[in-house]
Amino acid sequence: MNGTPRRIDLGDLGLERGGHLLVKRALRDIPAGARLEVAGTNPELAIHLRGWCRSQGHTLAMNSPSPGTGVDGPVAFITRGPAEVGRWGGAETAGAPDPAAHGGVVERPSSRWGLAARGARVEPGSPAFDFTLDRKDVVWADEAAALYAQAAAAQWDPATAIDWSAPITHPAEIEDAVVQVMTYLIENEMAALIIPASFLARIHPHFREVLQVLAIQAADEARHVEVFTRRALLVRKDLGLSTAGGQASLKTLLDEPDFALASFLLSVLGEGSFLSLLRFLDANAPDPVTRQVARLAAQDESRHVAFGLAHLQRHVTHEPGLRSRLAAAVERRHDALRHTAGLNEEVFDALILLAAGSWEPADIAVGFDRVVGLQNDMDTGRRRRLERLGFAPKEAETLSALHTRNFM
Repeated sequence: MNGTPRRIDLGDLGLERGGHLLVKRALRDIPAGARLEVAGTNPELAIHLRGWCRSQGHTLAMNSPSPGTGVDGPVAFITRGPAEVGRWGGAETAGAPDPAAHGGVVERPSSRWGLAARGARVEPGSPAFDFTLDRKDVVWADEAAALYAQAAAAQWDPATAIDWSAPITHPAEIEDAVVQVMTYLIENEMAALIIPASFLARIHPHFREVLQVLAIQAADEARHVEVFTRRALLVRKDLGLSTAGGQASLKTLLDEPDFALASFLLSVLGEGSFLSLLRFLDANAPDPVTRQVARLAAQDESRHVAFGLAHLQRHVTHEPGLRSRLAAAVERRHDALRHTAGLNEEVFDALILLAAGSWEPADIAVGFDRVVGLQNDMDTGRRRRLERLGFAPKEAETLSALHTRNFM
């Protein structure tokens, strides 16, 4: 083990100018307990080697140069220490990069793994981070990586994906209805932006795929706010009305501190209902711009709902009592909003007019029936998603009926 040592000559290169890289490289190629002979003419070499070897867990001895080497002055002999000494003694590996690999995503990552990439070696003494959402069974979804990849591939540019120059030929009162619906969509999408963003800083970075999904979800909503605003102001200079009841409904979502409950109320119930609304607008829009805006937004929202369902389906298998907490959250929200007016009356009327397309009594009747059909479609979708989370059909029906009349 301590036979003829390997030898490197640094010349006049000091450790402070990169010589340590050559020493480290040479030490990597020899086993623990073996020696490395280091020659060099830098006057500070011996001093710097002593401090460096101490920090790395190696032993240093100074001696005369080997006979016949032609090196003047003393040389250093470094005995390589064990692999797990010095700075990296006791270092931990933060899972594995591949979430599907053995040891990939751990159940509860250490607070001292902090911002380290999953699979990295984390030096002892790293500071602890206060990520309160640090349990896999609370935040994880096996589908997160695939959903993120789909979202990244499906990003669209508002400037080019929508033909903003398409003609707007419908009557002024129909345009007023479009503006009111867009105003309503903006405030709801703003809530859908803020909620995932508010949880991002609380989730342990070990669950990076979940962070990526929520980050791109927030980016989606920011884009929706942009295009709904642009559509509202395409012809008009002013936006529509925002009601106290609508604001109160959205505030209950923002005030929910529990990740599972917030995800359930927003994604499974609210955004799921909004999928029906966006498809309704796609089918009943009076102009191609509104139709394109609704269709593109619906593509994004479908992924948001998919993640919410995937996350909660996994969570409920690890916490059997979660379904009771989800049901209680619906009931609490219903009770908190029982004195509010629910859906903005102007929004309801605007949807009827958009579906009617004119003020003719027969058309208004058709528009009204279509809006009733929209509400039924929302209810059917909510019940279906609730059943996917394990609720019995009757319970799903009851909970869906308690969902806010504000749709989101």
